[in-house]
Amino acid sequence: MTGQEPNSIEIDTSKPHPARMYDWFLGGKDNYPVDEQMARQLLALDARGRDMARVNRAFMHRATRWLAAHGVRQFLDIGTGIPTEPNLHQIAQQAAPEARVVYCDNDPIVLAHAAALLRSTPEGATEYIQADARRPETILAEAGKVLDFDQPIALSLLALLHFIDDEDGAAALVGKLVDQLPSGSYLVLSHTTGDFNPEGAAQARAMYKARGMTLRPRSRAELTAFFDGLELVEPGVSLSADWHPELGEVIDVPGDEPIPGYAGVARKP
Repeated sequence: MTGQEPNSIEIDTSKPHPARMYDWFLGGKDNYPVDEQMARQLLALDARGRDMARVNRAFMHRATRWLAAHGVRQFLDIGTGIPTEPNLHQIAQQAAPEARVVYCDNDPIVLAHAAALLRSTPEGATEYIQADARRPETILAEAGKVLDFDQPIALSLLALLHFIDDEDGAAALVGKLVDQLPSGSYLVLSHTTGDFNPEGAAQARAMYKARGMTLRPRSRAELTAFFDGLELVEPGVSLSADWHPELGEVIDVPGDEPIPGYAGVARKP
């Protein structure tokens, strides 16, 4: 494992953190009152916050199964979040025990759970990098100690890019990472959107800003732009719940309104 050791971590509980809020939405215990407070305020804007988290997680499972079935044996997951089983490496190594997985996150509480992330099959490997997504050079250098960058890699940025604004270089970040991937690699993205409730999305963005955080919901077209130069896998950029539901774990959500999140997978030529 690279970066800090778990016994030296310092967790800032004075303000909410997206990874811990996501954990709360999923019913986890690794969050603090400040995270729950903001999560409940977001639920006041859209009562389906927990469903959004579950739908996103189910997409990760399906995308990983699809990639493993199409021969991918290396995975780089940036913005990992607090482990919730089954995690990406468990899905990948169930399909292909030799799969190699590198996780990356910047929240110290994820580091405290790194042992859960590192339970690899004997044939494969898992590793955890403590680094900010905005430091792609560091991530790539550390990932290169575990992954072979001459062979295809699936790069996952799940529910991450909506925390990076355009002026903070979201597109450049994706470009730097994808540029270093070999031909035959894949980019996997999921992202919240304001397409179905612009007013609620604007209120959520203001709530994040008031707490010194970024939320940048994007339209379907804006998310699709991150895949420029890549070959989108069918069905293209779709609602997260609609991406290959036949691969399992479709979340039953009450009501007729779609869960406001898009997802897609694309291959690098």
